[in-house]
Amino acid sequence: MVLDNSGRNRFRDTMRSSYRRRVARLASMRYLIFFKPYNVLPSFTDPESQGRPTLAQYISAPEVYPAGRLDYDSEGLMLLTDDGQLAHRLTHPRYHLPKTYFVQVENVPTEAALTALRRGVIVKGQKTAPAEVELLTVEPDLPPRSIPIRVRATIPTAWLRMVLREGRKRQIRHMTAAVGHPTLRLVRVAIGPLTLRGLAPGEWRELEAAELAALRRALGWSDRPSARTSRRSASP
Repeated sequence: MVLDNSGRNRFRDTMRSSYRRRVARLASMRYLIFFKPYNVLPSFTDPESQGRPTLAQYISAPEVYPAGRLDYDSEGLMLLTDDGQLAHRLTHPRYHLPKTYFVQVENVPTEAALTALRRGVIVKGQKTAPAEVELLTVEPDLPPRSIPIRVRATIPTAWLRMVLREGRKRQIRHMTAAVGHPTLRLVRVAIGPLTLRGLAPGEWRELEAAELAALRRALGWSDRPSARTSRRSASP
């Protein structure tokens, strides 16, 4: 059946109405980025009631929740939101959103170690997905950690830039340990198109409209209604 003009108009009006509702829903939701300091839990409460620092000591915005996690002893970018659909896509491996880390390791990895990390290593019986791994020649411009790493005069360190598209628990630490280079410091500097730009440890801000649009595109969303009219042909 082919839609007549009246049917096409109704379909177009429905699409426009749906788009307006979606825009209104997005406008009412909150999207925050936060620079999590070292030794801060990635949650608003301490599940073990040990009195450890939590997000509640830094973020006063109500009804937002972390979209994904970042280990207690890791630092860097977190996204918090009350948009459940976006949080689901952000954490689901199906969408392959890249997350970028600066990683300080013991000793200087050989090319063989770097190749192994890029191709995937065995972690707890499973091979990790291919990753982007670069040995940095210059130390990244990061704020000092609240508790400095333990430096041993006889053991040099190196910095890696790693981009992962999966998120197993403590994955980077397991990966670098598997090739003989324990992680000393780990800082997430980007989630897809979002970065730590303008943030110091412990600071947060609302996402800008352009940042949110870029993130939604990276997750496979379009905020514009389709102009295409549905047509189905049928036998006369």
